Amino acid sequence: MTAEDTAEPSRIVAGADARGLPAGHRFVSLADRPELRGPMGDHNVAVWPAFMLEDPVADRNWDRLFEDWPAFQGCLLGPDDAVVAAFNSTPLWWDGTEAGLPIGWDHQFERAVADLTAGREPNTLGAIQIVVAPSHQGRGLAGATLDEMRATGRRHGLTSLIACVRPTDKPRYPLMPIEEYARWRRSDGLPADPWIRIHVRAGGRIVGPSPSSMTITGTLDQWRSWTGLDFPVSGLYVVDGGASTVAIDIAADSGTYHDPNVWIVHDLTT
Repeated sequence: MTAEDTAEPSRIVAGADARGLPAGHRFVSLADRPELRGPMGDHNVAVWPAFMLEDPVADRNWDRLFEDWPAFQGCLLGPDDAVVAAFNSTPLWWDGTEAGLPIGWDHQFERAVADLTAGREPNTLGAIQIVVAPSHQGRGLAGATLDEMRATGRRHGLTSLIACVRPTDKPRYPLMPIEEYARWRRSDGLPADPWIRIHVRAGGRIVGPSPSSMTITGTLDQWRSWTGLDFPVSGLYVVDGGASTVAIDIAADSGTYHDPNVWIVHDLTT
């Protein structure tokens, strides 16, 4: 998933520390500050369209982030101890090959849970999401939070970070296939999408698209409540915040959405 921080100014600000964090800001893990689980949750859900909070894989497994992996959940706190950015992640085992990557975000989460259940020793950190508070976007905090996620993996002896990235600007182009969108470049050769670009600048390597990274289904009434739209006929619909379209089937009383992402791999050994 993504950091909701599309602007990309310099991370060096007045009073910043060596990592570019503004004065008085600090990262803490939920292992150290378990009472931040509630504030982190309130912070995270505030930036997503309603339907993105209805993924069944996340619904089944979200509590495990805090029960099983609190050291891999982090908050960036401001001087007033409020959450201004946060990241969620899970350790898992990966064979290091492109073919061995999970199918997408849902599959990655399920793999992490399966590895833990089986007692398989992890070697990789899987990114779940990075979220920057809307009032703090444009300050470079997404990149700083990604750096902290990478550092968390290193501290735990993990050798890679894999991220099924939800491109920040993809909802502006919901009809464009993710395979094509992922190839867009600026004149300087860097990715056109701001969030993909931040990953690349941090050392990430683009592997390829995941067209159905997350799948969300619901009844017509559910989709109406999530989007505020009516769906008079079957077909593909563009919805606010959607990185692709929702396929509506009137006869089946259902709508299906596949969130398209891009796989990016970070080598944590360098």
